[in-house]
This record gives sequence, C-alpha cells and structure tokens, in this order.
Amino acid sequence: MMRHLESLAASSQLNPSSLSVADDICPVARTAEIISGKWTLLIIRDLATGTKRFSQLERSLHGISPKTLSERLGALEHEGIITRQTFAEVPPKVEYTLTAKGQDLVALIDTMRVYGRRWLVCEDAH
Repeated sequence: MMRHLESLAASSQLNPSSLSVADDICPVARTAEIISGKWTLLIIRDLATGTKRFSQLERSLHGISPKTLSERLGALEHEGIITRQTFAEVPPKVEYTLTAKGQDLVALIDTMRVYGRRWLVCEDAH
C-alpha cells in the first residue's frame, strides 16, 4: 500500500498544487469518519488475521458490549470494509471478513502500531 501511495503522490493525482483545500481534506476527513468509533480500528485489526465469528471478536475485544460490537460490525459492513456471511445452521453461524477496501486499512493500523511502540508504550519511563 505504501508503494501505491508513493506512486500516487508522485503522479498528478496527489500533486498538492493540483488539489483544492476541500479535495485535500475530504479523503482524510471521510476516512476518519469511518474509523473513528472507539472499537472500529480494533475490530479491523482482529479481522486482519482472517475471518472471525462474532463470539471470537467479542472475546478478543475485552469490554465491548454485544450491542456495540453488532453496531460497529453493521457500520463496517455498510461502508464495504467487511463482509458478513451467514450460514444456515442451528445455532446460526455468522462470519466476518475484511474486503479489499478493509485490507487497505491494515497498513494504517500497522503504522499506528509502529507509532505507538515508538512514542507511547514507555511514556511513564520518561
């Protein structure tokens, strides 16, 4: 993804002189709007390792309520970040998977992880 972004930046598509202020702000603001929920990035992080069931996500996200998880998953599905597959079984089986659009957010999460390890993990030691 980084190479893709670098190539876009080098092309006229991301040439700062060819962008208006609104064009420059909108993609960042829109992305922030999609991922800004308290649990949203953590859900994407957990799905980055593969398909998960609701109960698996609920267990890995300590403290999230089933209602909040359901709402976040619904919003991510609505945005095309994840897909939801339901199996006709008893009890019902539902699995969630990142789409290509969702996979592109994994690089952002990886960058946040690097930043956090560098700048935030040992703040008490400073």
